[in-house]
Amino acid sequence: MRNFVFTMGRTAITLEKQIELLRSRGMIINDVEKAKEVLLDVGYYRLGFYWYPFEKPCAQHQARTHEFEAGANFDDAVKLYYFDYALRNILQKYITRIEVNFRTYLVYLISNRYATLPTWFVSSRVVDRDYIASFDKEVYTDKFKRNKFIAAHHRKHINDKYAPAWKTLEFMTLGSNIALYKSLLDLEDKKDISKHFGITYTNIFENYLDVVRCVRNTCAHGGLLYDMALYPLIRRGPANVGGSERKKLYGALKVVGYLLRQVSANRATEFEKEVDDLLKKYATTPAIKTILRTSSGFPV
Repeated sequence: MRNFVFTMGRTAITLEKQIELLRSRGMIINDVEKAKEVLLDVGYYRLGFYWYPFEKPCAQHQARTHEFEAGANFDDAVKLYYFDYALRNILQKYITRIEVNFRTYLVYLISNRYATLPTWFVSSRVVDRDYIASFDKEVYTDKFKRNKFIAAHHRKHINDKYAPAWKTLEFMTLGSNIALYKSLLDLEDKKDISKHFGITYTNIFENYLDVVRCVRNTCAHGGLLYDMALYPLIRRGPANVGGSERKKLYGALKVVGYLLRQVSANRATEFEKEVDDLLKKYATTPAIKTILRTSSGFPV
């Protein structure tokens, strides 16, 4: 293998030096060539997020030494990385089902309830004025209007300021559709949508939507899942999330599973099985089990 160079702090060092540095800090590396392959594939900096929990803790306000606990193994850090990677792919697949169903029902219910207002998302009869005032700047931007389907609508209907809801909301982000839902003026409109997902109280439904958005954004931007900082704290509700689960990955997975079950019981069962299989595959050492229990909240 050639001597590839990677950035280490403010100085670039070779793969060999990376291995040497990790070993000097106490990490066990049994297969050097395989470790080089992984470092070249994933990168020293990114893998650092996954061997971080194997490092010795330091006193508050003191700089970390980056020394490892006794028994810290490179292979375990790599397993934690691949666990995160695989879980990200699973979540993206199933959260899409929730996102599409939420958007579809929002469009269907409100568009039929206000049938004479095809662009109800900017009507002061339906949506609060703050949302409407920010719509052109936050959603219906020049970039948004260049979407080929939105652009085609405006070429055909040159006097329309906006495409109708069933076209516009299709290309809005999950965050924008959640904001739109929150901006609905009539509480009964909001309740009827939340009840579609088996949730009586709209504040709990909004909270669950925000949790899904947080997980989705973490996945989309390559963030850490195993140690994600959940915002907002999960409210108590039908997903049965309690205690420390309310701020950890496991609690978020329970919310995703609950909402998915309202969309499709079969898909929810598949989701739960895939997550369970993932745990069986990667939580194979006491070190990883401890991390997934303490950092993620999994009952392993």
